[in-house]
This record gives sequence, C-alpha cells and structure tokens, in this order.
Amino acid sequence: MAIDPRELRRCLGHFATGVTVITCQGADGTPHGATVNAFTAVSLDPPLVLVSLDRRSRLCALVEQERRPFTVNVLASGQKELALHFAGRPNQDVGWLPDSACGAPRLAGALAHISCTPWQAYDGGDHVLYLGEVQEFLIHDGAPLLFHTGRFHHLGDDHEPVLWGDSADGPAGQSWITGAAVR
Repeated sequence: MAIDPRELRRCLGHFATGVTVITCQGADGTPHGATVNAFTAVSLDPPLVLVSLDRRSRLCALVEQERRPFTVNVLASGQKELALHFAGRPNQDVGWLPDSACGAPRLAGALAHISCTPWQAYDGGDHVLYLGEVQEFLIHDGAPLLFHTGRFHHLGDDHEPVLWGDSADGPAGQSWITGAAVR
C-alpha cells in the first residue's frame, strides 16, 4: 500500500505538540532560527534532547557546519507571530537575548531555553535527527504555545495541571498528585 505523504502529514498533525524555535549563529555571526515542533527529551544522564530538522533547511546546514551549538526556545502562548516569523513568514523585529554559555543565541520571551552542543546526527529520511547535549537551560513562567492539526492553540482557562507521581515539575520539587517531595 502506497502512503500518501499529505494524508500522513494530516494524520501526524493529530498529535498535539509544543512549538519551538531552534536558533544558532549563522555563518556570518548573525543569529538564525527555524520553527520546529519535532523536539523531545531523550536522556537525563547524559543530558540529551532531540530535534528533527528538514535537511533542505538553512538551519540544518548551519548546525551541520562545524557542529554549531544551538538553542531550543520553547515558545509561550503569546508568541504565535514569532513562530510564524521563523516559519518563513517574516513579520516582526526579533528580540534576542545574550548568547548562552555555549555560544548559541536565545529568543526573548520564551518559556524555556535549552542550549546544546551537537552530540550526534542521524539520517531521518527527508530530515536529520540531531541529538544535542544540554549545556545550559533556563525556565520562565507562563503557558505554552501548542500546535495541533495545522493550527496554533493555547491551554484553555479551565486547564488544571495534573501530573503523574514521578513528575518533578510540581512547585518546589513537589509531585502534583501525591504532594510528596520528588528526588
């Protein structure tokens, strides 16, 4: 059975994701970025994350060159226009923060910054899968920008966080379900 790529993309779009912009220094030293929703945590020891970049993209070529450090900028709910800007629809001036300790540029207003050095790259068909070793991270308060079925979304006002017992994401290291300290 032949797989129709458009229908497969439509099917895969039913998996809701967060929205990130992956940034690195361009060849001329200016920051460059691309909107990416294919991002995931991989390992805590060593600290690794994975991003999937279209192999035809300028960002993929830049990360490949000289194993450039990159930052995963997790976008906040109010950053839809920024996501569109880095998805090829330039629409605003971009607020940049000072580069991370490893030299990767960061975006102002993001919920989280995860700055990495390339660990390994793998063939992923029309994409390249990059494992990045986390060198530095920052966390900020706010709600995430979400992507589902080709559209941006945000958590509704009636959203009540419920995390499983092993989560360390609760306030002050507390599990939201059990209230027990998480180690």
